Amino acid sequence: MARLKEKYQSEIVPALKEKFNYTNPMATPKVTKVVINVGVGEATLNPRLLDSVSEDLEAITGQKPIIKKARKAIAGFKLRAGMPIGVMVTLRRERMYEFLDRLVNISLARVRDFRGISPKSFDGRGNYTLGIREHLIFPELDAGKVERIYGLNITIVTTAETDEEARFLLAQFGMPFAKREEQPLPAAL
Repeated sequence: MARLKEKYQSEIVPALKEKFNYTNPMATPKVTKVVINVGVGEATLNPRLLDSVSEDLEAITGQKPIIKKARKAIAGFKLRAGMPIGVMVTLRRERMYEFLDRLVNISLARVRDFRGISPKSFDGRGNYTLGIREHLIFPELDAGKVERIYGLNITIVTTAETDEEARFLLAQFGMPFAKREEQPLPAAL
């Protein structure tokens, strides 16, 4: 069993029950899936780029990604409906916990000038989206073999009803949220 899954069952569920007064352990929030998405706009000009991005994402997640296609045509971007423009992976169960463990404990620590992730990126329904500028923070990739550096979006979907519950859940998993610093309001002009 994945290390984070054991931690969830033994430590996080009791902490959630205590903090939010859940009586039923099945009502406690949990992570249901992690979606990793890479938009490759240059794939319209260089279709081979999509293959290398797909291989990199497969190495990071351990799962074969699906190729996303444009829904409608946009002439300004030289894009036709049905053209491949992105790659996506949805992780669930054991792979999801293993990926979250590597993300929190290894990959985020490799980000240059890292001061924590934004606590404001919740959607209001308990889901969190994290943008990463360089995919090379993942140790599964060999920097010498990577053709191009690109960013990716990681969405963590939870069953939490509120952002506060989701923030507490992810903090218990070890997500390094940045400390909120109260900024003084600017003087009125």
